[in-house]
Amino acid sequence: MELQCLWCETTAREQIWHSQGRRRLNASHLPDWLLVRWLDSAPGLAAVGNSLVSKVVVIEREERPGIFLVKRVQKFHAGNYWVQGDNEESTDSRTWGWIPANEVVGVVLFRYKRSRVR
Repeated sequence: MELQCLWCETTAREQIWHSQGRRRLNASHLPDWLLVRWLDSAPGLAAVGNSLVSKVVVIEREERPGIFLVKRVQKFHAGNYWVQGDNEESTDSRTWGWIPANEVVGVVLFRYKRSRVR
């Protein structure tokens, strides 16, 4: 099991999470951190199925490799997941529809929310 932390970049419509070391951070920008358990194989996800419902997961869309999106699994059906962000306007299954299991690449174990510098 591989664990890794991700840091957050917030845009108007979504939060994009990056692996540590991808960018140098400005000292005044203190991002939130997630502890993520990366999933080894997508075929195993179909077997996991409903156990991920209500869990927060990391999504990597095929059309946006290297960009990690954090969403909550709402439903599981026929090997596909319905995911939604906490923001009503977030880009998620309400836009994409059902996503295949191979696009779920990790499960969030813990979120560390840093205080903001003022």
